[in-house]
This record gives sequence, structure tokens and C-alpha cells, in this order.
Amino acid sequence: MSAVRTAARLLLGAFMVTAGTLHLTTQREEFQAQVPDWFPVDEDLTVLGSGVVEIGLGAAFIAAPRRKRLVGGLLAAFFVVIFPGNIAQYAEGTDAFGLDTDGKRLARLFFQPVLVLWALWAGGVFRRRSADREHAD
Repeated sequence: MSAVRTAARLLLGAFMVTAGTLHLTTQREEFQAQVPDWFPVDEDLTVLGSGVVEIGLGAAFIAAPRRKRLVGGLLAAFFVVIFPGNIAQYAEGTDAFGLDTDGKRLARLFFQPVLVLWALWAGGVFRRRSADREHAD
């Protein structure tokens, strides 16, 4: 099981680094469209900041396996913090990333809890500390 958990951690880390990089480069406008109208920070600044956070968390998830529990918890918290933006995209009917119908935007909402659980599981947050010492990844 530890090999699967490690692969899941590395995959999610790589996904986050890629997504963060896209925030800063080619998909910047798409991400700006997802920032809710009510959010009090400039759209571009929000996208740039969240991109940097995604790159940092993703890189840490890959490169700091001894801190995987902490980083997994932080990643899960990040997914929770950005969830209101996903709700706003659905509620406001904002088109971005091919989410051009209410059905597609609604379906996306159900994927966010999967990301939270993935981060927690891959980070070993659900594991007991004694089990971590006996079966280190």
C-alpha cells in the first residue's frame, strides 16, 4: 500500500505544480474568470498568488516526503479554501476551462472533496503515528 500512497502523493504533487504553472502562464485568463466577483482581491493578483501557492505545495509534496503529513493537510486546506470559488463559478454561470453548462459546473463541485481526501490520504494524515514509524513510506 505504501507504493500506491507514494505514487498518489507524487501524482498530486505533479498535478499541483502543473496547475500552478498554468496559473502564471498560458491559462491565466481562464483562472481569472473563476475568481468570484465578490472576492476582495484583484483577479490577477489572486490567480498569481494561488499559482505560487500551488507550485509550492506541489513541489513540497514531491520533494519533502518526511513532511508529507503536514503538506497533505495544507493541500487539503487549500482545496477547501478555494471551494467557494468553484461554487461561485456554478452560481454565477461563469464559463471557464470548458465548464460551459450548469451541469458541468455542478459536476465539478463533487470533484473537490475527492481532491481533499486524496491530499489527506496521500499525505498519510489518516494513518496513526505509530503505524508511520513501523511502516515508513
